[in-house]
This record gives sequence, C-alpha cells and structure tokens, in this order.
Amino acid sequence: MIRVTVGLALAELIAVLTAVTQGEPKVMTVRRGEALPSGPFELGHRSLQSGLREWVQDQTGHPVGYLEQLYTFADRDRTHESAKRRSISISYLGLVREQAAPGAGKPGWHGWYEYFPWEDHRNGRPAILSDISDQLQAWAAAELPRREHRKRRVEFAFGLHDAAWNEDLTLQRYELMYEAGLVAEAGHGAAEISSGRPMFADHRRILATGIARLRAKIKYRPVVFELMPESFTLLQLQRTVEALAGLTLHKPNFRRLIDQQQLIEETGEVTSETGGRPAKLFRYRHAVLEERALSGSKLPLSRN
Repeated sequence: MIRVTVGLALAELIAVLTAVTQGEPKVMTVRRGEALPSGPFELGHRSLQSGLREWVQDQTGHPVGYLEQLYTFADRDRTHESAKRRSISISYLGLVREQAAPGAGKPGWHGWYEYFPWEDHRNGRPAILSDISDQLQAWAAAELPRREHRKRRVEFAFGLHDAAWNEDLTLQRYELMYEAGLVAEAGHGAAEISSGRPMFADHRRILATGIARLRAKIKYRPVVFELMPESFTLLQLQRTVEALAGLTLHKPNFRRLIDQQQLIEETGEVTSETGGRPAKLFRYRHAVLEERALSGSKLPLSRN
C-alpha cells in the first residue's frame, strides 16, 4: 500500500500573559513587542500546558501562575503559510504580577492599548473611534447585497447610533477591522489611521481574544485577584478592574457590591502611599475560593 502525505499540521502553543501594573493592563511580548511568547508542541512535553510553560520560561524568564486554555486557531487564510504546512495555534491566558523578564526572546511588557487604542474608554470615547467608524461605515455601504447586514454589525460592535458600547466585544471589533482592511495584518494596504500596533501573523487576534475573555470573566469569577498584590486598597482594586474593562466604574456601587459578596477582608494595616489620608489594606479571602469557584463571583462594572 502506498501512503501519500498531503500536508503537515504543526501545533503551536501561544501565551497571552497579562499583568496590571500601576493601573495599566500589559501583555508579555517577545521580539520587541511584535509577537506573543510561543513555540511548537513537542514530543518531550508532558502536556500542552507544561509545554507552554517551558516556552514562556525559555523566551521570557517570567514565572507563570494562573493559566487557562483560551482558544484554538487553525484558519489557513490567517497564517500566510504555504499549502504544504499548516499551523494549529493553541492559545492560553495567563495572569501574573509583573516582574523583570530576562529571557532570550527579547521579552518586554507592553500596554494592551498600544495594540487596541480604541478599547480604552476610561477618559471617554477615544477620538480614534470617529475615524474607524467613518471608514467602517464606508466599507459597509460599499457592497449593496450585504450593506444592511454589515451596517448592523458595525453599529452593534462599535456602539454606534442606538447601540451601547460593550467592552466584551474586543475580538468582534478587531475582526471587523480586519475584514474591512483597516489593520496591517489584513494585508490590504491598511488605511492611514492609528489602527494600533500590529503583531506577527495572527498574534494580535489572539491577544484580542484574551482581552475579551478576561473582560467577560472578571464579571463572574474572582480572577482579578490573580493580578493583585497580597494586600491592596479598595481604590487599587477598582483601578485594576477599570484598567481591564477600559471603563470608569461607579465608586460607591463598586464598593457596595464588593462588600456584599464578601470577597475581601481587612488586613488590619493601612498605607499612606495613596497620597491622602491613610487607606485600609485588604486581602482576598482565600477561605471562599472553593465556594466562589462553584457558584461564581461577579465584580461589578457599574459605569458612571
């Protein structure tokens, strides 16, 4: 019997390693900010997750704590590879506290909003959204058979007209911009707008997926505490959630709901680092971890 090999599919492991430092969400990158830590899944790796941890350690030298599988990407038209070779990208979301990264892959921390400047609404609706919206609406109107469908997609994803801005739609917004040729990765000669810093291959799409997952997850699971120091003030906690969501939250409602869910407890200590009067320090109640994992916890995103 003659066997014919049509092609090969290689499994690639990719990490979206996130930290929040001084109120800014960051992602660990390699190649001076052009790519996410990644490497092939090899026969010597005990599991997908252990393989990913090895690549992150090798390329960045940064420890990895909380880790969960994010998504598997296998789109042939998004990798720019030959028909004889196919990559399956298995991505993971990791939550850490920022440390120096002395690895071999030219690692470095970069802000989320370098890559997605339209996603940060903490100081109001970004000016860049006007240019993006204009170009997307022109793109929607350019093809008559799908004009209305495209128009509704743009309005829903970008919160136009009667639609509200939904912070969880990070991936949908990037995908629309890709489809319309407004980002460099689309390879269509992207329009001259500040469409964020591009990344290698499909890595910015994977980062968008990680941002969307984390924004949604902080609403029902207490994963934000993986990003917090051992002790923190309520203001630091609020600023961290705001940084991730890209929104400004209503302070009294935020604190009231945090108290109601009994997620944290006082340490008995205070800090004067806030610049005003001393603020109480809190810590996450590890005693409720199992209970919250089973029933879910919601960190409120009550907007101003």
